[in-house]
Amino acid sequence: MKNLLKNNIAFNFLIAVTLIIALSAFVQTSKWLAPETANAKKNPLTSDEPTIAAGKIIYGKECASCHGKKGKGDGPSAAALDVPVGDMSSPETQKQSDGSLFWKISEGRKPMPGLKKKLTETQIWQVVIYMRTLKTK
Repeated sequence: MKNLLKNNIAFNFLIAVTLIIALSAFVQTSKWLAPETANAKKNPLTSDEPTIAAGKIIYGKECASCHGKKGKGDGPSAAALDVPVGDMSSPETQKQSDGSLFWKISEGRKPMPGLKKKLTETQIWQVVIYMRTLKTK
């Protein structure tokens, strides 16, 4: 009876671990959508040369190692990750609202860290504006 109970506990544990792994894989491959409130948020900055230059510096320090200098998702750290890195130049990324991009940079999603504790809101908005310059032509 004790062996049956131990086997049942081990089996249930194995099922739970398998479900957790499957769920985490699903979450990483599912579309990453910002909440509607974030999506509607407007960028308070204007797209001018000083703002773009500031965003480029921050992007270079915080984003380029994974997303690459041109935003293609081909940075030197990208190969070591379990999930594909987003292409900042793609039409899919570029069609997202500034508020959505701001939210994603702020919050992050594993393996991408959220930057709201590291960067100011102004800096995150600057990165969003710089990201707009990466669109595929």
